This record gives sequence, structure tokens and C-alpha cells, in this order.
Amino acid sequence: MNKDLYILGIETSCDETAVAIIKNGREIVANVVASQIESHKRFGGVVPEIASRHHVEQLTIVLEEALHQAKLEISDMDAIAVTEGPGLVGALLIGVNAAKALAFAHNIPLVAVHHIAGHIYANRLVKEMKFPLLALVVSGGHTELVYMKEHGHFEVIGETRDDAAGEAYDKVARVLNMPYPGGPHIDRLAQTGEPTLNLPRAWLEEGSYDFSFSGLKSAVINTVHNAEQRGEKIAPETLAASFQESVIDVLVTKTLKATKEYNVKQVLLAGGVAANKGLRTRLEQVFEDEDVELIIPPLYLCTDNAAMIAAAGSIFFEKGQRAELNLNANPGLDISIHNI
Repeated sequence: MNKDLYILGIETSCDETAVAIIKNGREIVANVVASQIESHKRFGGVVPEIASRHHVEQLTIVLEEALHQAKLEISDMDAIAVTEGPGLVGALLIGVNAAKALAFAHNIPLVAVHHIAGHIYANRLVKEMKFPLLALVVSGGHTELVYMKEHGHFEVIGETRDDAAGEAYDKVARVLNMPYPGGPHIDRLAQTGEPTLNLPRAWLEEGSYDFSFSGLKSAVINTVHNAEQRGEKIAPETLAASFQESVIDVLVTKTLKATKEYNVKQVLLAGGVAANKGLRTRLEQVFEDEDVELIIPPLYLCTDNAAMIAAAGSIFFEKGQRAELNLNANPGLDISIHNI
């Protein structure tokens, strides 16, 4: 009888302190997240020094709670998976050093995980992955189309050239005087409005799968300022709906085109903006008639969590990837680190 495989995951790349334990690569036995949103809200965004301090304060507590939920000991773990990057360097260092200390003290293998690989592998906690596949990664810091021909192989076929989609959402939310994080507020408001404003879509060059949202963000700001100068006021729900329609049009159109060109079996949605109701609904509508399976993770697996890091870590562990105890945080880490 084969022994169960237990991977402990640690995620501290930004403003969530998270620890999770995954059994056999797909079963969550513990998933604990300590959010810092309230601490950063008054600043309108994440303050790196405050994020790092909170990770120091919370990590041991979150680790103990995860082990308690799982009714397991550290000695039961087959490996410890930790986010190496990308992210805030100070925040990453807390998780990396905690993982190294645990691995050294208990003689447990250490596995380094790319944060975006984790977001992609959150989908494996929903359903087994079928290759080749395409992942649409949409978050505060990333907007990418990633092609995977097999486990652990990542080919970025499209990425943002400026602002990530989530970053644009937060900046537009500030224009509307919405609190941080602004994305969920824009999404909710967009459901109540009509996209009647003519805002731009950045399609870029013919055949390009890259994204650009900086121009759209600027167009929204200019539209508001021009209306104010004329003594007019644009309804917030109209602005939110029009902005969201522009973002979703580009994301979904390029994803569908890449799906056909690369002849994939599955399309995965990943990243914090994967929680966006408008995006989820449009993808479901578009792929309903396509001969490809669409996987959308539940909301708790879209935002940063450690279950996704452990899920990815279990694959990399089984493929023989190991990190040394000189592992360091890498805020600019390339996802191709995992390609074998």
C-alpha cells in the first residue's frame, strides 16, 4: 500500500500569511490564511514594511493552526513547499526563512515554488489537469497567458506590457474613491451599470497575446476629468461597467484565440482577479459552446493562499525538484524555473 504524500505549503509573497497541508497533491487537509487588508486599507495599498512585520507576527500562529486542523505533526510532512517569488522581497524572506528553518530542524526536503505556478495549480485542487492546457492568470501584479504541455512546463505566450489587470482595477477604484482593494468594489458596481462609455481596447499587434491596460486606465481618468471640467458627472456604475467590459473583452478574446491556436484540452482561470464575477461569467458563456473544458477555482482558491503552493509543490517534489538551504527570496523570479 502506497504511503500518503503530505506537503506543507507556506505563502508570504504579499499581504496574506498562509500555511496549508495537501494530501496526495489534490486533497486539502488544512488551509489557513491571515489577511492584512485592514492594516493596509488606510494607506490605499500594501505597505511592504508593514506586510513583512505582520508575517513575522502571524506565521508561527498560522503554522500551528494548520497542523492542528490537519491533526498532524511537522514530522509527518514529506516536504515543505514555499513561495520563492515573485513578490515583495521582505515579505518573501519571512516565508523562505521559516521554511528553511523547518526543513533544517526536521530534516525535511524543501521545494521552491513560483507564485504564479501556485495560482495555476490551485485548479488541480478542483479537477485533475489535462494537457496541453492554457492558463489565464489575472492578478494585481500579473496578467499572463501560460501554455502547459505537461506538469511543470510553463511557456508564457502573452503577458502585460505595463499595468496588470488587477493594478488597473485598483487605480480606477481610487478615481471612484473606493477603498483598497478596489477590484471587488468595481466588480460589484459594474453589475449594476451599463457599459455605455466608449473606452479603448488595447489589441496590440496582429497575432499578439500580450496585454496592455495602462492606456485604458488613463482613458478612464481623462474621461472623469473632462466630465468634471464640463460640470458633468458620470454615474459610477456606468464608469465601472464600461471599464470592466473593456478589460474582459480583451482577456476573453485573446484567451479564446490562443485556445484554438494551441489546440488545448483545458482552460484554467487563475489569480486574484479570477474571483471577478464579470470575468467568470463571460468565460463560462464563451466556452459553453467550445470543445474545451473550462476550470474556474472557488473564490477561496483565487486569492493568495498556501494550498496552491503545496499543490504545485507536490508536483515539483514528485518530479525531483529540491531547493538547497541557501534558497533566497527572488522578487523577479521567472516561471520557467520549474521547466525540466
